[in-house]
Amino acid sequence: MTADWLAPMRAALDEARAALATGDVPIGAVVADADGRVIGRGRNVREAQADPTGHAEVVALREAAVQRRAWRLDGCTLVVTLEPCTMCAGAAVLSRVDRVVFAAFDPKAGAVGSLWDVVRDRRLNHRPEVVSGILADEASTLLGDFFAAHREIPAE
Repeated sequence: MTADWLAPMRAALDEARAALATGDVPIGAVVADADGRVIGRGRNVREAQADPTGHAEVVALREAAVQRRAWRLDGCTLVVTLEPCTMCAGAAVLSRVDRVVFAAFDPKAGAVGSLWDVVRDRRLNHRPEVVSGILADEASTLLGDFFAAHREIPAE
């Protein structure tokens, strides 16, 4: 099953790297349809667009909905480089994706098992399957390098 998600996760990592050009946190996402075709791509655009909802997952889900001409993304999989936050986990549930696949856990804001588990809350009427840890080291390194560079103190 892990092998099924390597190509989409690599596509999500490409999106994450593209976010670096705009100074955004390198998080990327794709939405794959039931045949594995990518129908939505997204990267963080909060800085680039001054949009607090400009998370990679939301951008990818919106693009997939446009491609499908429907807000219901049943049969689809959201693939993202970092565990979704509460907003993005909620968007995954509301879009009716079949599964959420993510690379690295986010112990500070993760809502798919770390701090909360929004997508598997039994009170909800839709609960996507969750697959985690796909290319986690690569995603973690990308994020770690980004934050390390932003913590460096410039030489005087």
